[in-house]
Amino acid sequence: MAEELPSMPQGNPPEVETASDSPDERPSNNASEPKVGHRFVVFALLPSWMVSMLVHAILIILLALINFSKPAREYLQVIADRQPEVEELDEFELDEIIPVDEQVLENQQPLESEPVPDSSLEANADVPFTDKFEDATFDISVDAPTENFAPTDLLTTPFGQLASNATGGRAGARRAQMVKEAGGSEGSERAVQMALKWIAAHQLPDGSWNFNHQVGPGPHRNSPDPGEAQAAVNGATALALLPFLGAGQTHLEGKYKQTVLKGLKFLINNQRPAGGGGTFSEREGNMYSHGLCTIALTEAYAMTNDRNLIAPAQAAINYIVYAQDPVGGGWRYSPRQPGDTSVVGWQLMGLKSGLMGYLEVPPNTIRGSEKFLESVSQNGGGSYGYVSPGRSPATTAVGLLCRMYLGWEKDHPGIIKGVEFLSNTGPSKPGGNRGNQADMYFNYYATQVMRHYGGSEWEKWNAATRDWLVDSQEKEGNLAGSWHFPHTWANRGGRLYNTAMGCMILEVYYRHMPIYGNKATEEEFPL
Repeated sequence: MAEELPSMPQGNPPEVETASDSPDERPSNNASEPKVGHRFVVFALLPSWMVSMLVHAILIILLALINFSKPAREYLQVIADRQPEVEELDEFELDEIIPVDEQVLENQQPLESEPVPDSSLEANADVPFTDKFEDATFDISVDAPTENFAPTDLLTTPFGQLASNATGGRAGARRAQMVKEAGGSEGSERAVQMALKWIAAHQLPDGSWNFNHQVGPGPHRNSPDPGEAQAAVNGATALALLPFLGAGQTHLEGKYKQTVLKGLKFLINNQRPAGGGGTFSEREGNMYSHGLCTIALTEAYAMTNDRNLIAPAQAAINYIVYAQDPVGGGWRYSPRQPGDTSVVGWQLMGLKSGLMGYLEVPPNTIRGSEKFLESVSQNGGGSYGYVSPGRSPATTAVGLLCRMYLGWEKDHPGIIKGVEFLSNTGPSKPGGNRGNQADMYFNYYATQVMRHYGGSEWEKWNAATRDWLVDSQEKEGNLAGSWHFPHTWANRGGRLYNTAMGCMILEVYYRHMPIYGNKATEEEFPL
């Protein structure tokens, strides 16, 4: 808790003895001396020049107050209004964190021992919520209490004023231009299209996906390497949707609009009321699933400005705000649990995507996340651990991407050191002492960091990543368009996880506008 200020003494203040100002009690050596009223005794005792100076000073102050301009008063009011937000920072006081091996992200099985919290434990849902959006129609018209979740100005703002530049490179001529300028190729674009085809073919009839891609009807589901996390259906569905959105495919336009529509409908109908918003947490997925679903909904809204998506997207953001650790500022598997860098990365990307669509994110939530990142960083912000300071490649990539979106400039020493570390580490590919393994989680975050940083570091990284993914993608039969690389995380997500991550890595040229090219941080994470 924040340190309390010392308390003031209690009781009435002590009496102070003062000289009487009654004219009758004041001694006088001259009986004929005129009596001076006590209200003007000061003026009687002061020299005339000082009295004149005081009168003029008072007049000047009065004139200044009378002519005080309206803009100036409004400016002071803004400062006064902002003051409480600054004071709220005292809510975040970092308690001692129990050290955990920073390599746990890469070498241990994640998520298995973490139960999904009972919604009864999240009973502070002070905002009314709809019953599972059961009345959703095919065009995603949702019977939801929009007025309770959506910023009211978004309901009346013209469409054109809501267009976001952050996703403006995902389609059309602009996409082709960015592919060419940033180092993509015809092969990388062809690989994206093949991956989308494989993912779409493994959507289930209810609009969902399963990490065990062999579940469901049809003989084409016989590809090997199914994922183990079969209960994380929300997470699998969101992860499968993200490559479509990254390629400019939405529920309103594109070759796969029906695929995206069915996936969004599934998510909306599976959002549960909790924490003043709506949660997607589930067994084997918990806050990972929620972060992924938030990104999918907020990106879909930011790209289309479909007002039917405002309520579920804002509700997902509200739950992230509720679930943040009020002490350390992070997120983990359960609400208000001390955070880890991996979960924090997905929640921050969800908040960032929400801000792309002008949804509401409390500034103090962003400040809390900064406090968490400080608690796990070292080397001046150039490397990051899991729940304590460290230098794991995967968590360093996550931490650096968060820092970029939180406003660190390209010449910040932490960014420079971190990019140098990632560059020297290189992409995680099969070969050498890795065998046939590849950490696609690390590759996904690190590729974004290097793309935003640009320059020769990006050119080197891209050359080592792009052609390897294109060449290693399956080309024949029911496997065509997919990837699978054995790894701890890959074993849980299986071929669907690997394919979605590989596809998004090859969409990096246009999926988000480069941060240091258009100062996206100033627009997307205003503090």
